[in-house]
Amino acid sequence: MLTALHIQDFVLIDRADIRVGMGLTALTGETGAGKSILLDALGLAVGGRSERGAVRAGAKQGAVAATFEPGGDHLVWSLLEENALPADDDQIILRRVQGADGRSRGFVNDQPVSIALLRTIGETLLEIHGQHDGRGFLASAVHRSLLDEFGGIEKKAATVRRHWDKWRTIQRDLEERRREQDAVAREVDYLRHIVTQLEDLDPQTDEESDLAARRAALMAAEKISEDLNAATAAIDEGGIETKLSVALRNVERAGERLSAGGDVLKGAAAHLENALSEAGEASAAIARAIDEFGVDSVELEEAEERLFALRGEARKHGVAPDQLRAFLDKTRAALDDVALGEAAFHDLEKAAVEAAGVYEKAATALTKARSAAAVKLDKAVAGELAPLKLGKARFETRIDTNTDSPGPDGYDRIEFMVATNPGAPAGPLKTIASGGELSRFVLAMKAALAAKENRTVIIFDEVDAGVGGAVADAVGERLARLAKDAQVLVVTHSPQVAARANAHWRIDKKQTAKTTRTSVSELDADARIEEIARMLSGAKVTDEARAAARRLLGSPVKTARGKLAKAG
Repeated sequence: MLTALHIQDFVLIDRADIRVGMGLTALTGETGAGKSILLDALGLAVGGRSERGAVRAGAKQGAVAATFEPGGDHLVWSLLEENALPADDDQIILRRVQGADGRSRGFVNDQPVSIALLRTIGETLLEIHGQHDGRGFLASAVHRSLLDEFGGIEKKAATVRRHWDKWRTIQRDLEERRREQDAVAREVDYLRHIVTQLEDLDPQTDEESDLAARRAALMAAEKISEDLNAATAAIDEGGIETKLSVALRNVERAGERLSAGGDVLKGAAAHLENALSEAGEASAAIARAIDEFGVDSVELEEAEERLFALRGEARKHGVAPDQLRAFLDKTRAALDDVALGEAAFHDLEKAAVEAAGVYEKAATALTKARSAAAVKLDKAVAGELAPLKLGKARFETRIDTNTDSPGPDGYDRIEFMVATNPGAPAGPLKTIASGGELSRFVLAMKAALAAKENRTVIIFDEVDAGVGGAVADAVGERLARLAKDAQVLVVTHSPQVAARANAHWRIDKKQTAKTTRTSVSELDADARIEEIARMLSGAKVTDEARAAARRLLGSPVKTARGKLAKAG
């Protein structure tokens, strides 16, 4: 409920502190006294549009604060929690400060907030209905929740939202996985090509470094072999052993011809024999060295080809040659993931189909329940129209069901429709009804929906415009009935409506030569009689008007003999 309203330097109000009670509160006053100022101030506090001229002339800024005490189960608490706003002492204070330049700031429990958030929070707490203001209740987006509340099918609606969220989550996962699958599918052939090439190559860990060392050794051995072959060639091409053999035979023949002095030739022959033997040993040693250090040219060629192949693949894939084996294993794993991904993708597809089926079943059941609730709501509203002088009007809840356009609230688009004249087609309430009719339609629906909503405060601005007598009394009766389940404030010119209020405020405008001020005061019993008498009789309040006021209020009146009697 709204418990207090503080207004400072707003339009014609310099300062007002108003305590608000439960039930029905009537706001009355002369035409032009500024009753709308009070509602404008309250609207500003809950996030309404600000106007440059809203600040009282001469003031630098104006401020409006509204204090609410919602019930513990009110949805506003979760809204505060979602936005990390304080919620102390079970009350919420919405405050708006506006400068003379038109710029304004919003606060919730003294925490600065955006005006958009202030409005969102305010809309959960307060609802205003004026002759030309269909805010909140008349918005088609709200009609669906009102119908669900009236039919007591909020749990069905919540179930649909839950299944919708699950379905959409699976769908998002599926779409993301599909994009991944599409990207991978374009690479599958390439991955398979890589795996085939690398499996044919069969790279081994550290193979490149081993091959490089082997190639270096083979190349060094090749150089050694070239030197040894050159040495062998030098021995063979020089004919050293042949020349030594010829020299030895010539020395030995010379020795045979000598009978004396042969010792010298024998020494020479011995040296030649030794040289010939050493030459043979050297040649044999070189041959053995060639056998040991000789290079198989095929092996070197194969080593070089293998090494170049490893390095070429490594460059192609941007890895070190010794990492080719790990790259092959990684590529194989990627292909395995593709297979696993395909299986998971099919599982997600199956889950999405199942979730869609569950949602469809719940949404269809909700549509059926809404259709039944709509029949009851139309009947309930119809029962309220005749006493409000709208007996020829027709109210209907239109449900447009489109299974091709599912959403979190099911398949249904819901809008309240009215036809004000017999035979006329029904149209949206806010476009078909006139100003006075609109307020009474809202009141009729409010009466039908009593105790079905969770608003803290409902305000009606001149809901009784253009009516009087029994119709005005019917308006007052319905407002009083509505106020049993919600706090209701009504701006009225009807004494029948004001008399049914639990509390009565009077708005007065006082003018001097230099200033104009609007004030708000709560009326006691006597002042209330005078105000209602003024509303009945006009400028001059008569005793007959006072007596009629007492009868409306159910107060004691004086009889012709001067005694007190119970009115009514």
